[in-house]
Amino acid sequence: MAASNSSSALSSTFYLTGIPGYEEYHPWISIPFCFLYLVGITGNCVILHIVRTDSRLHEPMYYFLAMLSLTDMGMSLTPMITLFRVLWSISREIPFSVCVVQMFVIHTFSFTESSVLLAMALDRYVAICHPLRYATILTPKLIAKIGIAALLRSAVLIIPLLARLAFFPFCHSHVLSHSYCLHQDMIRLACADIRFNVIYGLVLITMLWGMDALGILVSYIFILHSVLRIASREGRLKALNTCASHICAVLILYVPMIGLSIVHRFAKHSSPLIHIFMAHIYLLVPPVLNPIIYSVKTKQIRQGILHLISAQKIGTL
Repeated sequence: MAASNSSSALSSTFYLTGIPGYEEYHPWISIPFCFLYLVGITGNCVILHIVRTDSRLHEPMYYFLAMLSLTDMGMSLTPMITLFRVLWSISREIPFSVCVVQMFVIHTFSFTESSVLLAMALDRYVAICHPLRYATILTPKLIAKIGIAALLRSAVLIIPLLARLAFFPFCHSHVLSHSYCLHQDMIRLACADIRFNVIYGLVLITMLWGMDALGILVSYIFILHSVLRIASREGRLKALNTCASHICAVLILYVPMIGLSIVHRFAKHSSPLIHIFMAHIYLLVPPVLNPIIYSVKTKQIRQGILHLISAQKIGTL
């Protein structure tokens, strides 16, 4: 029976959903999505280029920022492809195997981004609380190990959750509620006992997002304690200003993430438009806003962008 279920799942085809009730406007709806994705990809590529080419930015803070840009792009690229396939009426079909790969990429990079934000909080803690030891503690070798560990932790822990999907029969509807595949969306279509996936998923969210969020909170408690001991008001503001971009990045990841999880678990019978709206905010907002926030709030990134623009203008003369 397990083999039968496995083969039926592996050979299944699922159907993605665009914006229900607005199918005739899909080509027009694709325009703002296309603009936002271009802004996100361009912004993150610019940051990666600046961090790579500007020797002044070869510091731990900017290496972590480059990791954040990579995870933003990794999280948004695969759903972008299927979104435009649906909106441009190319195809709504997606094979089960492709769907699982897409889920793996989205969830892995989502968890990895949370870990990168924790690493960035620790970076701010060391920079503010132990400035003299900053360069000796956060060496390039340690930063590389942190990045690899964050990616491996997320990838390995998500595999059992997705592997079980191959043994589920999908005997009813094969229509997903989004233009890309999410684990919590697919398991609701399974005609099987999904308790393991539900419980394991909740444990995974608590372990990864919960522990990362707790680590970020503890880091900022120590940072605040250290900042309040600075004598001058100007010094306190300068120290806190270095954390402003990171705090914004934390909020724009966790708020949509929590909102999407709540909608899927406790508002199953709400309007499909709410689910779709929350899902696209979850994947679109961080890649689009993170480069903008860091460009506005970080002087060195602004200078790098201006230098890049001026160099291109000189090159065209």
